[in-house]
Amino acid sequence: MFRLLVVHLCKIITLMISPKERIMDVTFGLFANQGYNSTGINQIISEAKVAKASFYQHFKSKEDLCVAFLDARHIFWFGELNNFINDKKGVKSKVLSSFDFLIHMNSKENFRGCSFLNILSEIPVDNMKILTVIQEHKKDLRNFFSDLIKDNSVSDHVYMLFESSIIETQLFKSNELIEKSKKIVSSLIE
Repeated sequence: MFRLLVVHLCKIITLMISPKERIMDVTFGLFANQGYNSTGINQIISEAKVAKASFYQHFKSKEDLCVAFLDARHIFWFGELNNFINDKKGVKSKVLSSFDFLIHMNSKENFRGCSFLNILSEIPVDNMKILTVIQEHKKDLRNFFSDLIKDNSVSDHVYMLFESSIIETQLFKSNELIEKSKKIVSSLIE
């Protein structure tokens, strides 16, 4: 009896969330686990428990949904990164902690890597709408290190180490390269 009540309450709570929020919640999980191309609109509609008309009221296409997903992911990811390094003092500590953030995210998201790079690998080369969002995210990440370090030659090295760490840890399901990158970064920043 209690279990049926809990199941019923969960269904009610799910339906209280707006259709757009349900679509976005489902999209986060599906794009992360299945990828962009393997996730269909009908699956999203079904799992979000929304009508097709409701989906198209909020998103004109899967491409528009992808842009909204990447925009939301950008805000979430940078919010998490900034919260993670917020209490650190000094440039070196903040930069090294940003690499620790990758370890944290690998643990939290099971080495899924970068949502932006994952989708980049799935879109056609001429899809400028999605490509532009991905490029802006990477520019913001590069600027993040540039704003912290203030020396572009060093900050660009750190950015490239950070990006390669994301890819390698996803590929090998290991944080080993992050730890090696932290040692290099430590020698680059005074």
